[in-house]
Amino acid sequence: MKLSIRAALCASVVLLAAGPASAHFILLAPDAWIETNIIGDPQKAAPCGTSDITKGVPTGKVTEMKGGDMLHIKIKESIYHPGYYRVALSVLDRSELPADPVAQTRESPRGPISVSGAIDPAPKPPVLADGLFEHRKPLAQGEFWEADVKLPNINCEKCTVQVLQFMEEHGLNKEGEFSYHHCADVKITANPALPIDKAWPGQK
Repeated sequence: MKLSIRAALCASVVLLAAGPASAHFILLAPDAWIETNIIGDPQKAAPCGTSDITKGVPTGKVTEMKGGDMLHIKIKESIYHPGYYRVALSVLDRSELPADPVAQTRESPRGPISVSGAIDPAPKPPVLADGLFEHRKPLAQGEFWEADVKLPNINCEKCTVQVLQFMEEHGLNKEGEFSYHHCADVKITANPALPIDKAWPGQK
């Protein structure tokens, strides 16, 4: 089944079938940096789901990739919410990861409710892809969100790939406002046949 999505130019998106459908999400690929439960928690706090309040247990998993290759992103929505996803990369430190999308909100008796989040139509470092899987209805049972996102040709021993979900029609979370967050540790080795992408920190 094909779904229409809005994605950045640097991402090619393919939807495949595989496990029950159903805002919370689980990062299935690349391997998450912390252990998560059946709905994907912890995931509320920026930039990677944990905080001093909400702890996490590291998995120790590092995905090895070659610069310029396509990184496969696979997401299971465990609790549906309308919205979209963004993929970003930090090279030297997670402080390089961008702030969560700026939200437009409306007031309700229980406080602000998200209406929409800013999407960059021409993402640049540290964002790899923005506006992925923009949707306003849940996936059918047995489907996942999947995309191949191009990595820069860089060297980094332990980069962080952040996958963020911006949720529309959602109340304010204490730690994550209107976004949920998952991260993966990635080692990237530059392809010697390609020029180094010096737009990223620490590249020579």
